[in-house]
Amino acid sequence: MDQYLSGLTTEGSNPRTLHIDECETEEILALMNEEDQTVPQAVRKELVPIARAVDLCFQALKRGGKLYYVGAGTSGRLGVLDASECPPTYGTDPSLIQGFIAGGDRALREAVEGCEDDAEAGERLIMDHGITENDIVVGITASGGTPFVLGAVKRAGELGATTVGLVNNANTKLGAICDVCIAPIVGPEVITGSTRMKSGTAQKLVLNMLTTAVMIKMGKVYNNLMVDLKAGNQKLYDRSVRIIRTATHADAETAEKYLKLADMHGKTAILMIETGLDATHARQALAACGGRLKAAILNARNRKEGQPL
Repeated sequence: MDQYLSGLTTEGSNPRTLHIDECETEEILALMNEEDQTVPQAVRKELVPIARAVDLCFQALKRGGKLYYVGAGTSGRLGVLDASECPPTYGTDPSLIQGFIAGGDRALREAVEGCEDDAEAGERLIMDHGITENDIVVGITASGGTPFVLGAVKRAGELGATTVGLVNNANTKLGAICDVCIAPIVGPEVITGSTRMKSGTAQKLVLNMLTTAVMIKMGKVYNNLMVDLKAGNQKLYDRSVRIIRTATHADAETAEKYLKLADMHGKTAILMIETGLDATHARQALAACGGRLKAAILNARNRKEGQPL
């Protein structure tokens, strides 16, 4: 037996669910729900390393680098999910935040046995994508010992990239080789070793925090509105109109008019309504303020009033 794996809390037997196979349906669900309620508190205990990871991600992206998630199984799928949702939500280039799973895209839909044990494949992934010292690589693995993830993170570190680990156990192999390790300890799973449950939930919460906080720091949010979303379908178009109306108190007709004038970019439309700038000058004003809408509005208003910027 692998001594490392046998010592993991995520591999232990949960005394509170020992008789779950004898329970009625509602009792099974109640046990699962009770265990799930422990996850947010486990994440809360890791706010300090999460904050450090957010700052490192922001610094990497600000200097022109990219954020890469690397995982296997559930952990890999969660990383790919988080990365894939950033372009429609925050208008980012798809290459800015990327997720990779052991076994490739096929492993998103089915189990690809053995690929997570291939450390060399993890190393090749890093080399194939030209990771540099400007980038940041986040390895995600509940056990903290998945060879594919270890190989990727180790190689990324050797190339000078910033490295972060997201695990669900203490004193892990991954934690020993990365710059920052986030370790929400959720304890034994409802079903022994099924880390798609509490561990996966904790990882999802942390990934939500990482990219959301980074996007806020990058100026992708105005108040609490996701103003950089791409209105690529009817749902997002309607959401963009609502966001513009909330930000400017404009009526629906005005919001739609300016959204179209702004080539479906909500942030530009808001700036146009708030300042009277046309689309071209609104884009220039946003660029001059690093995409930060509040700063662009203030600058434009100050220019009109002749105040110093």
